Amino acid sequence: MAYSHNAPFRADVVGSYLRPAELKAAREDFAAGKIDAAALKAVEDKAITELVAKQKAAGLHVITDGEFRRGWWHFDFMWGFNGVDHAAAAHRVAFHDEVTPADTATVTGRISGENHPFVEHFKFVKQFEDENTVARQTMPSPAQTRFVLTGNAAAYPYDEFYKNDDELTADIVAAYRQVIADLYAAGCRNVQFDDCTWTRLCDASVRERLGWSDEDALRLQQENLDVINAVIADQPDDLVINTHVCRGNFHSTWLSSGGYAPVAAKLFGEENVDAYYLEFDDDRSGDFAPLAEVSGDKKVVLGLITSKKPDLEDPDTIKARIQEAAQYIPLDRLCLSTQCGFASTQEGNKLTEDQQWAKIALVQSIAKDVWGE
Repeated sequence: MAYSHNAPFRADVVGSYLRPAELKAAREDFAAGKIDAAALKAVEDKAITELVAKQKAAGLHVITDGEFRRGWWHFDFMWGFNGVDHAAAAHRVAFHDEVTPADTATVTGRISGENHPFVEHFKFVKQFEDENTVARQTMPSPAQTRFVLTGNAAAYPYDEFYKNDDELTADIVAAYRQVIADLYAAGCRNVQFDDCTWTRLCDASVRERLGWSDEDALRLQQENLDVINAVIADQPDDLVINTHVCRGNFHSTWLSSGGYAPVAAKLFGEENVDAYYLEFDDDRSGDFAPLAEVSGDKKVVLGLITSKKPDLEDPDTIKARIQEAAQYIPLDRLCLSTQCGFASTQEGNKLTEDQQWAKIALVQSIAKDVWGE
């Protein structure tokens, strides 16, 4: 029997964790052809089983597989669709001080969501649910998938399969809805959309580099909103769909800067998720004023504890920032987490596993002091 409450939780996490050395070695061996898929899965199963035990021991109410079966937070999910494949990226993504490996996702046929491997991945975690925990399935947002596939159209055209981007978008929506329906049938009640598309629109330097005018930015906001809400529409009442709005998280580096104000009206006012996991861990994040745009009874998880650095934040400073955020959205609709996961890619951030769990313990301690739960 699963926990009677659902996300977000007062003390929460985004979902990815540092990969243990044994798992990293197994993935390298598999890529080199030294072990087969069954051998890799055995190592993954063992690592995930141990991770779930650690999440429970840490007192978390949410359990994930740590994204241990993935190399990337987003591409592996996209590659799981029929009609999408792995390809070499025409350009590496430039993070602050580093660039990512040259991987991407491209359209190779009509896209559909049947038999997505993440459904089986979820079932493995679902077996560990108990009266204190809920299993979460994370995935890139529909807007993220659309952004990647349409962005690769020049290098990897798909006019053989789609007359226009509207047709492509319709199939992306249908594929997501198929995967979510299959997850729901497997017992999933907590889906999280991870999304870096909105924050690119908040950073003037990124917009300039990508050649986006003000009109382009407004159009892209609406396109993001439309594809996400089309996936969410008419989902079961007991399925919680939340979103993590990220500024990039690769090897402790970042992709974009800027507060949420330029997108707040659309993102916070009109996106039909249940809660937002937001990054507020440094000066790049802007202030809390955009939270006034959060509509209805939607909740906000304040990512005030950084997953990028090992140093522990001062609890009193974090508590003061929570109270500052509560000027814009009631305290009872706020929660606390790290600003992102600890390993959005298999490389992981620059801290140790012990430091990772110390961060989570800090989140737990502060949440208990603030909300008494």
